[in-house]
Amino acid sequence: MTGTTMGGVTTGTRVPAAVGVAEARVRAAYARIAEVDRPEVWIALLPEQVALDAARAVDARRAAGAVLPLAGRTVAVKDNIDVAGVPTTAACPSYATGPATVTAPAIQALVDAGAVVLGKTNLDQFATGLVGVRSPYGAVRHATLPERVSGGSSSGSAVAVALGIADIGIGTDTAGSGRVPAAFGGLVGIKSTLGLVPTTGVVPACRNYDVVTTFTRDLELGVLATRTMTGADPLDPVRRPWPTDVRLGLRSAPVVAVPRDTDLASLSAGWRAAFDAAVQAVRAVGAQVRTVDISGMLAAARLLYDGAIVAERYEAVGAFLADAPDADPTVRSIILAGRDTPAHAYVTDRARLAAAKVEAAAVLDGCDLLLLPTTTEHPTIAAVQADPVAINRRLGTYTNFVNLLDMAAVAIPAGTADGGPFGITLVSRAFDDQLALDLAARMLGVGSALLVEDGVEVLVVGAHLRGQPLNRELEELGARFGRAVRTSDAYRLVALDTQPRKPGLLRVGPGAGAPIAGEVWRLSAGALGRLLAGLPSPMMLGQVELEDGSWVVGFGCTAEAGTAGSDITATGGWVEALRQGL
Repeated sequence: MTGTTMGGVTTGTRVPAAVGVAEARVRAAYARIAEVDRPEVWIALLPEQVALDAARAVDARRAAGAVLPLAGRTVAVKDNIDVAGVPTTAACPSYATGPATVTAPAIQALVDAGAVVLGKTNLDQFATGLVGVRSPYGAVRHATLPERVSGGSSSGSAVAVALGIADIGIGTDTAGSGRVPAAFGGLVGIKSTLGLVPTTGVVPACRNYDVVTTFTRDLELGVLATRTMTGADPLDPVRRPWPTDVRLGLRSAPVVAVPRDTDLASLSAGWRAAFDAAVQAVRAVGAQVRTVDISGMLAAARLLYDGAIVAERYEAVGAFLADAPDADPTVRSIILAGRDTPAHAYVTDRARLAAAKVEAAAVLDGCDLLLLPTTTEHPTIAAVQADPVAINRRLGTYTNFVNLLDMAAVAIPAGTADGGPFGITLVSRAFDDQLALDLAARMLGVGSALLVEDGVEVLVVGAHLRGQPLNRELEELGARFGRAVRTSDAYRLVALDTQPRKPGLLRVGPGAGAPIAGEVWRLSAGALGRLLAGLPSPMMLGQVELEDGSWVVGFGCTAEAGTAGSDITATGGWVEALRQGL
């Protein structure tokens, strides 16, 4: 059975000479849909006119002065997420009870930012699978290697992006469904910390472990889309805001954990060779690599399907699925296996996960991130159909434990293996999402976009500058370098008699001093509090005026210490003073 559309796709339409950016992008998307002819990607494709009307509304809003960061971006939404006016099937036709009346808050946030939804995409039924073939709407073939699987469960959304139809694919990830399709498609897949992006309006797979994810062809757009969705529903019962001490930046020489050889035994030969190359690539961008034992994490991963945690899948849709005439046999058997799980077994396995989380924290102590191959191999559709459980299980080797242990992850392309795309995943602790994104940016050779925009700007002018002995204090607090600046001419700089040597900044009044070179860093409020708590005498923090007239929190010193110090204002800054030997 192939995908259906809500209305025909219009092709060959003449584009008016003065169309807006959103309308032009939508027209291009529908032309591409007709060109590639991949109906199995879609469960409900919106009529082109409906999407064009939405695009023209976006263009009108922009013309009226609205700030729309996603203006004209097209979105493909996995069909276990509600979009108003479209039935939500979760790839089970009998499950849909009628068109959704409200769009899921995460998707509405994208629409409010100017994105245009193209339609609902195919998936492994009830988001159960990593292969993309468990659907009565047909197996979703890989974008460029049609004999191979596209990866699931978010198969349609990933392929819509890989084919150049949609700019953003929205999926869900419980066991790897936002990462495995990214690896197979050569895409960026962002799976944020549990609770940041609301799951309101999502058909649950496992309520405690579901995450709404993004697929994009570039990192910056994926970050923008994820940031837009973050916190979109303040009433989401599993909502988790950023903590006050969230780390905002990755240090210049991070420590990256990699698995032991034994823990990589599941990889095919081609994927193992590609992963070895990825480890060298991490070193090439300045990271220190530390080999760790992840066997405990791999054991925790097995609890998702082989233990009592599968009861969460039964709680979500099991009662319906027991009698559904169009249930996929493999999906039915997996989910119904949780029906008779005793409560004590579920509580026992939750306790095992809690212990595994503590063990994982100990294994990764001193490491910023964990580098993993996203999956193990890239099978054919025929192979998966012949062995639907064992291959799928193997594909989740390095993904299944991430949500169970409350971690975040970013999947990025990292070359090729076995004739197709190869991908790696950068795994972080909960709420350290920005660190994974920063390393991903370094590896991809692009600028790092901000997922976390909170924080306080702090001016440093001495020992905390880059290359100076106390800069490590900022990096360990997760501070993020912002920009080089100069103060206004109302300041003097003095050399203090301290260990290590450091300068003091004194405000003496407009025109009575000189501009002093410094750097602005951004810290979370909690990190700033820790910095202030450990600040030694005679240093202090206060408001400092910059050359452009703005004010930021900055390091200074007491008037008494300034009077006793040696005036080095004429050097223009601490680094130059050191160069001159003062």
